[in-house]
Amino acid sequence: MAFNEKLADRVREIISATHTITEEKKMFGGLCFMVNEKMCVGVEKERLMVRLDPERYDEVMEREGCMPMDFTGKVMKGYVFVDAAALKSKRQLDFWLQLALEFNEKAKSSKKSKI
Repeated sequence: MAFNEKLADRVREIISATHTITEEKKMFGGLCFMVNEKMCVGVEKERLMVRLDPERYDEVMEREGCMPMDFTGKVMKGYVFVDAAALKSKRQLDFWLQLALEFNEKAKSSKKSKI
């Protein structure tokens, strides 16, 4: 198991309750949830990847379980990891998913490759 399937199920349940244009893609050794054809959140190992408004980055870095996202050794502002241990309650998970879903509305889609 490359990602926490129980956490993925919880994410899926919350997102599908309010959004119909969703897709799940396996990437980065985990599962990425696309909303409105844009990367929104992902589950990777024992943590949640959250795409959020870069303006809120410094604010959320102080929250329990939150850490910078750096796949390549370079911190990606606008993306954070949240340890699954800090997401035990629905309220805790909702907080992070709402941040991602709010930003998703104004986030730009990545360009689709023409293959």
